[in-house]
Amino acid sequence: MNLLHISDMHFGPRHWQGSSELLLEKLNSYTADIVINTGDNTTDALAIEFEAAGNFLKSIDCQHIVSIPGNHDKRNMRSAEYFRQYIDDVEVIRPLDRENCRKKNIFLDTNVNGITEHFTDINFLKDIVIDGVSVLVVCLDSCELYEDNGLVDREMLRAVSQAIRQASYDKIILLNHHSILDTDSDPLYNSSIVIEFVVEHNIEYVFCGHTHQLAMMRATDLYHKHTFTQYKNGSLSSVNTPNDTNMFMYYKNFGSAEMEIHVVRAIVENKGLQFKEEIIISS
Repeated sequence: MNLLHISDMHFGPRHWQGSSELLLEKLNSYTADIVINTGDNTTDALAIEFEAAGNFLKSIDCQHIVSIPGNHDKRNMRSAEYFRQYIDDVEVIRPLDRENCRKKNIFLDTNVNGITEHFTDINFLKDIVIDGVSVLVVCLDSCELYEDNGLVDREMLRAVSQAIRQASYDKIILLNHHSILDTDSDPLYNSSIVIEFVVEHNIEYVFCGHTHQLAMMRATDLYHKHTFTQYKNGSLSSVNTPNDTNMFMYYKNFGSAEMEIHVVRAIVENKGLQFKEEIIISS
C-alpha cells in the first residue's frame, strides 16, 4: 500500500507561485492508493479558495483522497459548509452530548442568517479497503473557528472513540492538522488528550501539517507499552515559505518492513519547478 501526503496548500493570496500543472504532473507520477491532505486548503476560508482547492484535489489521480481542515480553513462562519461543498461531503460525527462541548464556536447561533450548517467541527472516519486490507482513517478536527491555535474538544473525542469501537478494520491511522508531539507559535493546547486517544486505540501512525516544517518523530509510552510515529509534512505554499519547506511526501509500502519515505521538495524557479527527492528507509 502506498500513501501520498500533501499539506498546507493555502489556496488564495498565500498559495503556490509555481506551476500547478507541473506539480500535479509530479504528484501523479507516484502510484498512490490513498492521498492524505492534512489541512490549510485555503488562506482565508473563502468560497473561491475552497473551490480552487477542491478542483486541484480532484485532479490528483487517486480514487481515495482524504482531506481535513486546518486553522486557515476555519476563518469563515461558513467554513464547514464550504468544506463539505467543495472538498468532501463527509458525514461528520456529532457529539454524544452537545452540552458537554467546550470548544468555542463549535455551534453557531441558529439565528445567524444564511448559515446552513451550524455545527463547525469536522470529525469523521473513512474506511478504505486496499488489496483486501481495511484501513480506518480517523480524522480529528484540531481547529477552532477564527483561531490559529489548536484545541480538540473532549466531548468530540469521546464521540469519535465510540465510532471507532463500532468499526471493523485491519489498520488504523490518524489525521489531524496540528502536531501532537512538537509545537510552534500556534500550538495544539491539549495535545495530551489526543496522545491518550492514540494509545487507547492502538494507533501507530499519525499525520499532520500546520508548521510548514518537516518532522518525523516516534514516541513510546513505556507504561502502556505503545509506540507511534508522527509524520509532519511541510507546505505547498511557496509565497511565504523558503523553498526547502515546499514539499510533499510519498510512503511506499506503507506500514511494512520495506517502507520507503520519499521527501519530495519542490523548488520554484521563475515559471518552472525543480524537484529534489530524498528517500528515507524506515526502521
